[in-house]
Amino acid sequence: MQDDGPTEESAASPARGGRTSAAGTALEKSMRILEAVAAPGGPHRLTDVAAAAAVPKSSAFRILASLTEQGFVRPESGARHGVGPRLRGLSALVSGGEPPSIGRVLGELRESVGQTVHLALHSGEALTYIRKLESDQPFQTASRVGMRMPLHSTAIGKSILAHLPEEEVRALIASAGLSRRTPRTLTDPQALLAELQAVRARGFAVDDEENEPTIRCIGAAVLGPDGRPIGGVSVTTVAFLVSREEIEAYAPALRTAAEALVPLL
Repeated sequence: MQDDGPTEESAASPARGGRTSAAGTALEKSMRILEAVAAPGGPHRLTDVAAAAAVPKSSAFRILASLTEQGFVRPESGARHGVGPRLRGLSALVSGGEPPSIGRVLGELRESVGQTVHLALHSGEALTYIRKLESDQPFQTASRVGMRMPLHSTAIGKSILAHLPEEEVRALIASAGLSRRTPRTLTDPQALLAELQAVRARGFAVDDEENEPTIRCIGAAVLGPDGRPIGGVSVTTVAFLVSREEIEAYAPALRTAAEALVPLL
């Protein structure tokens, strides 16, 4: 698909005082789209967002997809787009209001387990971290907000896959593959499907050094009103300090947090 050209841009937006850089154009489009998504009467359809933002529909589609991955926009039923958790959190910070409820839930989980906590959203063949609360432990993980991670090798990812229909999981495997991230990564489709069945049975997933050496996590899915996974929450530790048995003991607190996040995402 071709990039938006000068003619399209000049027709869609007012003069920009001589600034013609592609970065400036993309930023201005994104800001107008966020304003359109947050306008009263939402969630809004793509056509309405594009018209309100004075952005061509093809560009609006691409920008909305990126904003959704980052958690600023949330897909709603009927192919509509609403305000996502990161945009709500940013609004609360700017207005000086109470800390976002999502932050409170994650903070309580971190305090309960004493480990690093992640929140991620599901996006296509991957997940994207939108929140990370570091522990007070004398180590830090390499993950960061905005990082995209595979589904098959992460605790959040496996918890998401466990709540998708098997035919959809098989399609994702065929499309994205099962790359070997570490010697422990499940790269056989049947082995992964068997693991997902175990995830459903116990209510949480385990990443036992499958995505990164020395890192051990447990994750639980956050489900939408239709029962499909929106994303997930995880507790992350280092394998040489926390055994698998010890991290699995955090599961009740993790599941409580996942349930509390359902109405917030």
